[in-house]
Parts: sequence; structure tokens; C-alpha cells
Amino acid sequence: MGEIHVHEFMSLDGVIDAPTWTFEFGFHRRMGEAIGAVTQRSTAILLGRTTYQMFEPAWSTRTVEEDPGAPFFNETPKYVVSGTLTEATWRSSEIIGGYDPQTIRRLKEETEGDIYVSGSGTLVRALLADGLVDQLHLFVYPVTRGAGPRLFTPEAAPGKLALAASDTYDNGVAYLSYRPQ
Repeated sequence: MGEIHVHEFMSLDGVIDAPTWTFEFGFHRRMGEAIGAVTQRSTAILLGRTTYQMFEPAWSTRTVEEDPGAPFFNETPKYVVSGTLTEATWRSSEIIGGYDPQTIRRLKEETEGDIYVSGSGTLVRALLADGLVDQLHLFVYPVTRGAGPRLFTPEAAPGKLALAASDTYDNGVAYLSYRPQ
């Protein structure tokens, strides 16, 4: 049975929108190692429609020489949660329909290895609400964004998390990994 591991770049005030605002901080080598440790255990990728549509043009033509993560994103089976997409355009992708917690539970049961989720804020909030996330991998940037989509909205139910790992980098980013309690 697979576990769902969510990776997010977020601001100090919890904003998780498209992370173009992270570029000024650079990408520390150890951040890549932390993400690589998550993807190495993953045998499937689960994405929401918006993230899928952002990732497909960014990753589908990338080679391992350009980015060591390219084989993972291009070759790993991808499951896309969408009530509007009808056809997968990126190899190894399957549209699984609109969000349904039972479908996600079945996917977890049928997957040997972990399931990696990146971005996909709407999907992740639903997964968290339904208790389907096994670990959060948060890269918290030393910036506030003010407005923007947040991982935890005011409507989210209260909950407790246990710190599983942490690290800090010279660029000011903190890595925090949590498991639900």
C-alpha cells in the first residue's frame, strides 16, 4: 500500500501559489536532495489539473542532462484529478476524473511505493480534509505574500501534526516534514 507524500513551496504566511516568487532565493543543493529522497520512494505521481497543465510543458521535453528529475516526472505513472480534462497529453498520464476520496484510497491500495504530489493546492486541501495525506514536505521561504491560495484555509478543520524531519538552508528556506497525528 502506498503513502501519499505532498511537496509544497510556501511562504511564511502559508501561500502556495505558482512558486515563481521563490526564484530570487535560488535552489540549494540540499533542497534537491530532500525532494529527491521523496521522489526516489515514489512509484506514482498524483496531480490536480492546474499543476498537470503547468508541469506538462515544463517537464515533458526536459532531459536528464538538463535536470536530474526529468526521468521521474516523464516516466513515472501520473494520475490526474480533473472533472474537465478528457485526454492526457503527457506520456504515462491517466485522467482519473473529478476528486473522489474512494478513488484515491483505491490508488493508495494498488500502489507499491509512495505517491508523490506537488503543488495541486485544491487537491491537497481535499486530501488533507479526508485524511489521505501521509506526509507533508514543506519548503518554507522567508517571505510573506499577503494574498494568495493557502495550504490551510480558515475553513480547514483543526488538526495536529508531528514533525518528522527538518532542515535549514543558507538561502533562508526551512524544510519541515510533518505526519498527521
